[in-house]
Amino acid sequence: MLGAIEAGGTKFVCAVGKEDGTIIERIKIDTLTPEQTMPEVIDFFKRHKVKALGIGSFGPVDIDQNSPTYGNITSTPKPGWTNYPFLKTMKEALHIPIEFNTDVNVAALGEMMQGAAQGFDSCLYITVGTGIGAGAVVQGNLLQGLSHPEMGHVLVKRHPDDTFEGFCPYHKDCLEGMAAGPAIEKRWGQKGHELQNKQEVWEIEAYYLAQALMQYILTISPKKIIMGGGVMKQAQIFPLIRKQVQELLNGYVPLPQITEHIEDYIVPPALGDDAGITGALMLAKRALEKE
Repeated sequence: MLGAIEAGGTKFVCAVGKEDGTIIERIKIDTLTPEQTMPEVIDFFKRHKVKALGIGSFGPVDIDQNSPTYGNITSTPKPGWTNYPFLKTMKEALHIPIEFNTDVNVAALGEMMQGAAQGFDSCLYITVGTGIGAGAVVQGNLLQGLSHPEMGHVLVKRHPDDTFEGFCPYHKDCLEGMAAGPAIEKRWGQKGHELQNKQEVWEIEAYYLAQALMQYILTISPKKIIMGGGVMKQAQIFPLIRKQVQELLNGYVPLPQITEHIEDYIVPPALGDDAGITGALMLAKRALEKE
């Protein structure tokens, strides 16, 4: 039995399952303060006697295994969680092998091993919701360097008809500032799901997301791009994004996956809302294999 945690800013999903990704039981716990949330999390895994644990966490987090603060949540605005030693806390409580990474990197791993990118050794997973984040698997390995990627904060060109200033507290009009769920609501005065029949909303949204995907294609060259999160549940946006990616690239990457079969290249998650928790199970499997 393996354990998995998808730690989000509003809720923790904790699950136990098998090495093949089958989830046997799961619970949801509100993300309050660590003092309120973590005892419930630890109790769940103690009851199930798991052999290894995989954690995908909201961030920013320290995923450098040589760092003294490896496994910490770092500069989050979430009250009580700044510099929280997440990994250390779980290791001291459970005494089992544990692997730790970002929520989006773990979702990318889940989709590669069990979802839309099965059969590939590379994919990019981007979530577009309250914020925007992306993770990537390259040659079978989760992508990291100095830290984990922060692809949600790349800079984008402003749409000529868009006067919205952006809402990112760090960069104002970066990708997240212009295209995350709150940007849609602040720009139009309504939530995205209330605007599904307004074509101009999704044209502008696709304009920003397609620019980001172009940058990822040119830098990481993923073999599959998977787009999840609340905003991407508006299925009408996918054809707009694909078309704009093709127009932006303008034949510069002359590969059939992009020029002829882009509907199979830029896709929603095959695992739906389970990409993160499934990826965390796969991370637990890796932790067990390393022992």
